[in-house]
Amino acid sequence: MEASKQNQEAWNTGAYEAWLNRFGTPQMAAAKLQLNPEKPIQHIYRHLNKQVQGKKIMNLMGSNGMKAVALSLLDAEVTVADFSAENEKYAMELAEAAGVNIRYIVADVLQLPEAELSQSYDIVFMENGILHYFKDLQPLFETVSKLLRKGGQLVLQDFHPVSTKLISSKGSTAKIRKHKVTGNYFDTALVEKEVAFHKFSDGEQGDPESYHVYLRNWTLGEIVTAVATEGLCIKVLEELPNLSSEVFDQGIPKTFTVVSEKL
Repeated sequence: MEASKQNQEAWNTGAYEAWLNRFGTPQMAAAKLQLNPEKPIQHIYRHLNKQVQGKKIMNLMGSNGMKAVALSLLDAEVTVADFSAENEKYAMELAEAAGVNIRYIVADVLQLPEAELSQSYDIVFMENGILHYFKDLQPLFETVSKLLRKGGQLVLQDFHPVSTKLISSKGSTAKIRKHKVTGNYFDTALVEKEVAFHKFSDGEQGDPESYHVYLRNWTLGEIVTAVATEGLCIKVLEELPNLSSEVFDQGIPKTFTVVSEKL
């Protein structure tokens, strides 16, 4: 509970200003999204069969709304659930500037209103930097199962455990980038780190400790098992290298994608 409280506090300490620094004003970011709404979701869009029009989508821990607004521009009906009011502020301003409507629920995703747990969503979408905020994955995927209608899809993309738990990398180009095994793949301890958006902040605001979060990195086996035990039939498990145009880690898995169907 203390770790969760600290994580929530961190995400409500300067996130809005960080997104301004990262993406520009919501109006500037919206203009880019309108030009090519598929771009922010390009690595998962094909798993949605490029058919989101009219689909009811829940974006769990949807942060600043970039993905949610992109999906809305593609005519999906999108709800975001996230515990950061600062994320909500940027997301709602972004949606307004883009000329679309999204719903935003400011809440811990494990404490969603009962009305949301009605098995009515076509898709639950989660991506990049989500799972490590949970000390137990079962309640999360139980919530996913309660959100999805029968036959609905979970599309989960996150950082690969090999990159988060085992290997550290240095350098920014193929010639000088080096990798070293420094971690314990099976370590279950919480790790203290700076909140993800902090690198886009102008500097410290208040107590530096307020920017710290506590994370639990999971193995791929733990993740797949947690999904499967909640009545979510795994259809796809895809592992991908770093797809950045600036970094060439072609031999190391950087992200993974799980696509599951509610039985």
